[in-house]
Amino acid sequence: MEKCFNPVVMAGGVGSRLWPLSRASFPKQYQQLVDDELGYTMLQQTFSRLFGLGLGHTQLICNQDHRFLAAEQCREARIDTEIVLEPIGRNTAPAVILAALRLVEAGTDEPMLVLSADHAIADESSFHSALLSAHELAVLGSLVTLGVEPSFACTGYGYIRYGANVTANAYNRATGFEVNEFVEKPDEATAQSYLKQGNYLWNSGMFIVRPSVLIEEAALYCAELLNHCRLTVKSVTKDLDFIRISEQEFAQCEDVSLDYAIMEHTKKVVVVPVDCGWTDVGDLRALWKTNKQNGEGNVLKGDAVALDSHNCLVKAESRLVAVLGVEGLVVIETKDAVLVAPLDQAQKVKELVAKIQGRDELTQQREVFRPWGSYDSVDSGPNYQVKRITVNPGARLSVQKHKYRAEHWVVVEGEAKVHVDGVDYVLQANDSVYIPKGAVHCLANETGEALHLVEVQSGSYLGEDDIERLDDIYGRD
Repeated sequence: MEKCFNPVVMAGGVGSRLWPLSRASFPKQYQQLVDDELGYTMLQQTFSRLFGLGLGHTQLICNQDHRFLAAEQCREARIDTEIVLEPIGRNTAPAVILAALRLVEAGTDEPMLVLSADHAIADESSFHSALLSAHELAVLGSLVTLGVEPSFACTGYGYIRYGANVTANAYNRATGFEVNEFVEKPDEATAQSYLKQGNYLWNSGMFIVRPSVLIEEAALYCAELLNHCRLTVKSVTKDLDFIRISEQEFAQCEDVSLDYAIMEHTKKVVVVPVDCGWTDVGDLRALWKTNKQNGEGNVLKGDAVALDSHNCLVKAESRLVAVLGVEGLVVIETKDAVLVAPLDQAQKVKELVAKIQGRDELTQQREVFRPWGSYDSVDSGPNYQVKRITVNPGARLSVQKHKYRAEHWVVVEGEAKVHVDGVDYVLQANDSVYIPKGAVHCLANETGEALHLVEVQSGSYLGEDDIERLDDIYGRD
């Protein structure tokens, strides 16, 4: 009989150690940071590697600010999943408990497969084998976590110390080990000792457990959190294709990880070891190790050139970046920020991020994503701003008007359907239209190809809040 999993994919993190690549407006899980033949983002890769498993009720949990980004990437990769929107971040325990309650409410108790959307796995066959063993143990009532065989003394991961072997039953090979202890991220000497002892695994943060079992353990070890989660589930609403969580109820849930809330206390936890080329791509050094290196040990992305340089990560987003005679360096160039650092200090990027709190470059990308596409603010000055706009096939901007600015649109590629104060236009490449202040207007791409245009704004105030939406197919205010 085919084993069935109910995937719960968590995509709510920011990835601050990967700044300036990963930011609050465009986190790492929505980017193609890891080599992939299909050009998939990390989120898309997470779902793609589940192909071949028996899948039941699938939930993607993400921040509500990223809902259209998540929906578009699921559409592109033909991912069939519910998208559950968190109004605020509350760590992994509330998210997983909510998912379990919703599964029980839906009448299923097949094991949940809890994954993060920002992990990389090189050997999917070994990953699947471990999942099948974990499934056997989870069906019998264990809370199963996958522990990764450590390949070096890593100080950036938590560890699991394991003990005696556990067998699902006498007739199969589904085996795991008792968990003796969850260990926090160690220092270098301690990590080396774990490697020598041999009974330590990296804590991957991947779990397999029946929803009813998780709820039973939550009742024992975090009853108040479980109660708030029950109230939150009662208040969920459907908005377009999204499942919305009430902020008022969800805010009452404790901000705590699943490890702290349940896994470190339960008597039912079992670990299944796996050696599958796993990494959580948690910092820039991990990003360098995960991607294919050339003969000099360099990972070069974009318009990047290296001479007499070794073991470097160089990523260029918008211009030529060249390095000469350097070793073990990371150089990240984006449209609005550049980071240069030794790879062996990648963990300290989070400290650097703390020093630039309050700057737009910390949270916002220059390219901003919208449900209809994206725009890139290429130039600005007193009383003007220039944007390069991309409208996805079949998408349209809201019917809107502006109090303080006028706009001039020039089509670069594609076909635009434009409405301005009761007059309709069809614009091709090199055509343009002027939208005066206060004019009711909208823009649509009704073709099967992307529409590209340049927008020149002029006026006394050019902020994004100078948009009065009169009608919007995406349900935005």
